Amino acid sequence: MLTDLAVADRATSGGKAAPLARLLLSGLPVPPGFVVPTRAYQEAVAGLDLTGAIRHGADAARLLVERATLSPALVDEISRALTRITGPSGGYVAVRSSATNEDVADAAAAGQHDTFLGVRGPDQVADAVRGCWASLWSERAVAYRRRQAGDVHADPPATAVLVQRLVEADVAGVLFTGRTIRIEASWGLGERVVGGQVTPDSWVVSDNAVARRVIGVKDTRMDRVGTQVVMREVPTADRERLCLADDVVLHLARLGREIEDLLGGPQDVEWAIADGRVWILQARPVTAALPTARAAPSGRAPDNNSLTGTPGSPGLAAGPARVVRGPDDFAEVRPGDVLVCRTTDPAWTPLFGVVAAVVTETGGLLSHAAIVARELGLPAVLAVPDAMTTLPDGATVEVDGSTGRVVLTGGQ
Repeated sequence: MLTDLAVADRATSGGKAAPLARLLLSGLPVPPGFVVPTRAYQEAVAGLDLTGAIRHGADAARLLVERATLSPALVDEISRALTRITGPSGGYVAVRSSATNEDVADAAAAGQHDTFLGVRGPDQVADAVRGCWASLWSERAVAYRRRQAGDVHADPPATAVLVQRLVEADVAGVLFTGRTIRIEASWGLGERVVGGQVTPDSWVVSDNAVARRVIGVKDTRMDRVGTQVVMREVPTADRERLCLADDVVLHLARLGREIEDLLGGPQDVEWAIADGRVWILQARPVTAALPTARAAPSGRAPDNNSLTGTPGSPGLAAGPARVVRGPDDFAEVRPGDVLVCRTTDPAWTPLFGVVAAVVTETGGLLSHAAIVARELGLPAVLAVPDAMTTLPDGATVEVDGSTGRVVLTGGQ
């Protein structure tokens, strides 16, 4: 039942694993792993009335899939495959969804399906596989498909699951290829860069040279401790220096160009460095062009009515600021509001179909919030310090996602 990671067939391995298979076959540094193919998902849900369940909400369908069972034969195969990639003593793996509709050129479905880090042993992997299957029917994934296709009931995707040896990253991040190459990175596992939970260091590479470098705000890092992923403080000295030397930045840029040539067209690449070795974790098409890179100051402008941050998604929009601290505040968001928050994760994606613009306190140009905003044509400004306290809830604000400026234009 299990499929070798080197099987570059989207119908079998899904949209995340199939491109990695092509990179692996070309000799690029991809962590060892295996794939639980789409057929396993299809067999597990064959007797479930997902179409009926979805009428009662996405959670009803998700709960059905969470109760799906893996056959003893499949669990036995997983156990043997784990030994091959982690050794007889057992090691930690990352378990990632790889849906057939994921990471395609017209919609990346960025962050819509689940990833589990620090998983160990066949029983935990089996639980994580079920979790990946169920995430296909999470509220955020269903809402995303509805926006993209207009009919969530039509041809629902299947999903494979990618299981790879976990890279215990010293530094990790994302790079976008194109006319120039943009790289963002921070200390530890890369989920914080992808999720916009940190404002990463950033570089622009042009004509095989580093054209721009900016130190971010990276006071915490994510690391594995046992089967838990924990947050740690970054020492002051590491906060105040770039986490990559220029020679490493140029090496990453060269890998990005090679991946772009292999897969065709600009690529969004996740990578990690452990013990000095670079690993490629994911590659998918860039779905929307980046705003033009520029060095803009962050903070309050001299007129005291505007803030500046990183231009995340171009466009101009105005509306009442809606300060959202977490999911408990989602019900307060109304159509046309400007979402103001510390950061967003994939669970916040349904709000992107409601609001007029997005302002975050942290995050980089290559984070989840920025990618989805650009896909949807939603103006976004990122890494605006103290935006949640400076912009009063209900006050009218204008957001310019092309210049990175947020202007307070009226009171509540």
